[in-house]
Amino acid sequence: MSGSIKLSEQEKQEMALDAKDGNRAKAFRSARMLRQKGNLDDYIDFLSENMGAIPVVPTKRKTDHFKL
Repeated sequence: MSGSIKLSEQEKQEMALDAKDGNRAKAFRSARMLRQKGNLDDYIDFLSENMGAIPVVPTKRKTDHFKL
């Protein structure tokens, strides 16, 4: 099992419509351009501002080989 999520037919159709929509393409392109303009400080600021929105739950994973 690859761990990939199987999409329903409706989700596949929605993705196909999004792919054909020129306005959606422009929105993704502008978001990508905006993302590429940022620097490391912007990224750290973004992470710092949004840390509270994500619940952190450590996983219980016991190892006995003590390797990273």
